[in-house]
Amino acid sequence: MNAAPPGSSPGPSGSRVVSGRTLRRPRALLLDFGGVLVETSARPGWPAALAKEVHALLVRAGCRELDAAAVETDIKAGAAADKCWKDAMSRPYAPPEMTHAGFWCDYVAADWPAPARELVRAHASPLCKRMGELRQDRRVRPGIPELLDGAAALGVPCGVVSNALSGAVHRDHTEATGLAGKLAVEVYSDEAGVRKPNPEMVWIATRALGVRPEDAWYVGDNFDRDVVCGHRAGVGGNVLMVAKGTYDVPYEVRYRPDAVVDDGHGLLALLTEAVEGDQ
Repeated sequence: MNAAPPGSSPGPSGSRVVSGRTLRRPRALLLDFGGVLVETSARPGWPAALAKEVHALLVRAGCRELDAAAVETDIKAGAAADKCWKDAMSRPYAPPEMTHAGFWCDYVAADWPAPARELVRAHASPLCKRMGELRQDRRVRPGIPELLDGAAALGVPCGVVSNALSGAVHRDHTEATGLAGKLAVEVYSDEAGVRKPNPEMVWIATRALGVRPEDAWYVGDNFDRDVVCGHRAGVGGNVLMVAKGTYDVPYEVRYRPDAVVDDGHGLLALLTEAVEGDQ
């Protein structure tokens, strides 16, 4: 997890400088959700739990052609196909986001009877939220509360810019953990209609905060979605926070971050150094 990319040099504690570009004091700090604000772990048995709820929904509406096992098989297939789609969507310059209805009607229920497809279409948004709730456990990453408090003390507002099948799940988590009150803006792809590496994701946040992209830092945990997005958006600091799977890239990308940090503590050290160096 702590392996530094080739050509890096030591930076503040818990960070490494990669590009050699001097990071200036940012006017905003934009953070990914999964892998940066929180670390996630898969919750075993989630497809069966979701299938049971979806099957009950179908039965209540009189759709009895599918049993719970068939629903579970198609939920698993839809999730696998969605992962392949997400990897592919890291290549276009400005990819759109999957709609809630598109996920359920095209990826899960494509071969279901028409009434069953229309039922999940009508319930697509709450079903996506329920899937997010069941699918993963989330824990705030080390140093993140200290980072948000430290950034506020330095006069740097923080926001979230994150791909999400259901941003509502992420909003619930930031609210429940007390992080929401430390964030100036939260931008989620399902609500925006576009997904990283589409630079519009970053630009929505910078417009909301009244700053230029070159005056913001963007921090993510993936090369193909986050580092590429930061480069396309023209951010002033493109920072990679190492998380599980960071270096398991689906294919080679041409861009590298300006700096790599281990966690919130390392990011706060990097931010503090940039602020103090600008005084």
